[in-house]
Amino acid sequence: MIKFQRMKEIKGDASLRKFFRKKSKNSSSIVIFSCKEKFKNLLVYDSINKILIKNNILAPKLYTENYEKNYIEIQDLGNETIYQVLVRKKKNHFSYFKKIIDTLKKIQLIKNRKIKNFKNNKYSIPIYKKKILFEEANLFCEWFILKNLPKSKKKQFKRKFRLLVKKILSKLKLKNNVFVHRDFHVSNLILKNNRIGVIDSQDALIGSKAYDLASLIDDVRFKTSKSFKNLIYEYYLRSENKIDKEQLKNDFEILSVLRNLKIIGIFTRLSIRDKKKKYLKLIPYAWRLISLRISENKNLEPLGELLIKNFKNRIK
Repeated sequence: MIKFQRMKEIKGDASLRKFFRKKSKNSSSIVIFSCKEKFKNLLVYDSINKILIKNNILAPKLYTENYEKNYIEIQDLGNETIYQVLVRKKKNHFSYFKKIIDTLKKIQLIKNRKIKNFKNNKYSIPIYKKKILFEEANLFCEWFILKNLPKSKKKQFKRKFRLLVKKILSKLKLKNNVFVHRDFHVSNLILKNNRIGVIDSQDALIGSKAYDLASLIDDVRFKTSKSFKNLIYEYYLRSENKIDKEQLKNDFEILSVLRNLKIIGIFTRLSIRDKKKKYLKLIPYAWRLISLRISENKNLEPLGELLIKNFKNRIK
C-alpha cells in the first residue's frame, strides 16, 4: 500500500485527480490518485498511454496499479513541460513547435485503436461525435452564462446559441479518422531527452485532424502572435499533400472557436464549483482567440453577432 503522506504532491492540475512524485535513491515515479471518474483517470489513461507507446510516442509507462485503492503508479517523464521551456527561453520557439507538430503527425498516423487494459478488458477509443462537441460548447451556457447574463436574457441567448452551434457543426467537413488527444497544448507536453512526451491523454477520441492542431495553435495558456500561429499552421501543411486545405482551414477555425467557448465554460465552472479562481485570468485571451477565428470564417459570423450583442465588452 502506497503511503501518500510520504510523497510530494504535484499541484496545478485542474481535474479532481491528485498527483504525487514518489522518489527513491536513483529514480522517481508518479502516483495518480483518483476516487471520482477513476475509470477514465486510471484505466482509460493507461490504455491510451499503451496505445501511444505501442506507436513509438513517448508516454508514461505503467509500473503498478491498485484500482481498488484508487491509484496507479506510472513513469515520471520529468517536470519540465514545453510551456516551462518556452517561458524560460525567449528565442527559437519555432524549433520546439516544429518538434511538437512532428509528434502530432505521428499521433495522427496511429491506426491501432484497441488495447487490453490492466484489467485484461479490451478498450477501444470512441468516436468524437458531433453530439460531444455540442455538449462541450454548451458548457459556455451552463456556466459562463449562468453568472454573466441577466435572467431576462438567459433563456433567449441559450436557445439561439444552441441553434447556431448545431448549424456550425453541420459545416464541419473533415472525417473523424485520426487519434485526437483533445487537450494537446504545451502544458501537456514534456521535454525528455530531446523527445516530446505526451501526458494527460485520458480524454482521447477519434476525430478531426483539425482539433489538436487548433488546441496547440490557439492555446489559451500560451499567447502567440497571429504571424507565429500562421507559421506553425503552414509547417503542419507542408507534408499534408492529400488534405483539402480549405476544408482544414474551415474546420480549424470552427473547432478553435467551439473549444475556446468550452474552455470559458470550464474555467468558470472551476471558479464556481471547485473554488479554483486562477483560471479566470485566462478567459480574456480565450475571447481574443474566439474573435480572431470568427473574423476569418463566414460560417461563424451569426455566432459572432450573437456574442457581440451580449458581450460587446469582451469580444470585438
